[in-house]
Amino acid sequence: MFDSGYFITAELRVKDQAQIVNAKSALVTLCQKTLTEPGCSLFSLHQCEQDPARFLLWERFDDEAAFKQHFEETHTKDYIRLDLTDIVQHFQSNIVSI
Repeated sequence: MFDSGYFITAELRVKDQAQIVNAKSALVTLCQKTLTEPGCSLFSLHQCEQDPARFLLWERFDDEAAFKQHFEETHTKDYIRLDLTDIVQHFQSNIVSI
């Protein structure tokens, strides 16, 4: 379990309903490649059961610098260039110790 880090939750929506399968495949590839980045220890894809065009990414980076570097990576730029999804919302959070 992680007790520290830079956590991001991002909600994405597929722009074209006919592209849900392609978007999911591209997101899986993005996740696989992102997990090889230094400073990334979680990049988990979730698809909404009630709305298959809605995806969530749960992400954990060591720090904000590693998160920002993620957007400089070729695989991230390649995914963005596909233009399959919109970012509905994203936010940074911290784990609450219990």
